[in-house]
Amino acid sequence: MNFRALPGNQLFEGFCLIKSVEKKITAKGSNYLDFILTDTDGEVSAKLWDVKDIPEMCFERFDFVKVRGSFVSFNDSQQFRIDRIRKVTPDDGVDINDYVPSACLSGEVMLEEIEKVIDDFSDYELKLLTRAVLDEYREKLIYWPAAKGLHHAIRGGLLMHTLSILRLAKAVCGVYTYVNCDLLCAGAILHDISKVDEIDSAETGVPGEYTVKGNLIGHLVLGAIKVSEQGKKLGISDDTVTLLEHMLISHHGVPEFGAAKVPMFTEAILLSMLDDMDAKMYESRAALLETEPGEFTQKLWNFDNIRLYNHGRDEDGGVELI
Repeated sequence: MNFRALPGNQLFEGFCLIKSVEKKITAKGSNYLDFILTDTDGEVSAKLWDVKDIPEMCFERFDFVKVRGSFVSFNDSQQFRIDRIRKVTPDDGVDINDYVPSACLSGEVMLEEIEKVIDDFSDYELKLLTRAVLDEYREKLIYWPAAKGLHHAIRGGLLMHTLSILRLAKAVCGVYTYVNCDLLCAGAILHDISKVDEIDSAETGVPGEYTVKGNLIGHLVLGAIKVSEQGKKLGISDDTVTLLEHMLISHHGVPEFGAAKVPMFTEAILLSMLDDMDAKMYESRAALLETEPGEFTQKLWNFDNIRLYNHGRDEDGGVELI
């Protein structure tokens, strides 16, 4: 944890996020709070013992807090014993992006770039429909993660992933000029938008658990439902709605990865390929950043369990993802 040591003693204090909190009872019958605290350095188990006056819901998952306490060894791992804990206030003058893994650009900047692309659409129906769906989610898109784990599971990760694919889509259309650029870009913008409904999170951007709808339906179908709803409300042609629906339900490529249909036209095929490309580039980059030059990563399941080699010749000098 990125806590600083207080001078003259073994106490540490710092800012972090509550990943989980549960009220429990010791064998002797006293109450305590069991936390998992997290920041950009990782996470740690923490305990607040002898809880008497703190209401059960005083602290909740995703709260941004300041803590003070000491590290103790427990079952061959470190545990943080909390002496004081409170929620962060504006007077603390801290930026949450410094304490949680976050996208390399702010949500506002990424959303502005995406909206400029929509404004340049020549297809009026796609412009109207894409903007309507985006506007419905815009407040949460600023900070929502793209996943519970794996790629872009960070604050603002959903927009970061979306913008990466959108930039790739624009570049691809410059090479394959027969591709309908508005359609491909609309699919890129909307393909994962219902992850807001699939994954639980909050303004802190820490990914939580899958929601009931996320488990039972999933973001591919939820996204297609949202496109259908907005399409009917706006009077969008059935042809336009159907093309976008297909792109959303097929962008995982094959049924074993959750696709309801395999991609069946050019823009749907490209969207699926670009989605897979961006996810793999993110995961490979994250693994290589943790690997010394000349060494191999651990086996990566998304690369058929191969180990990637860090050749040490990165053009950006090792700039981090977040």
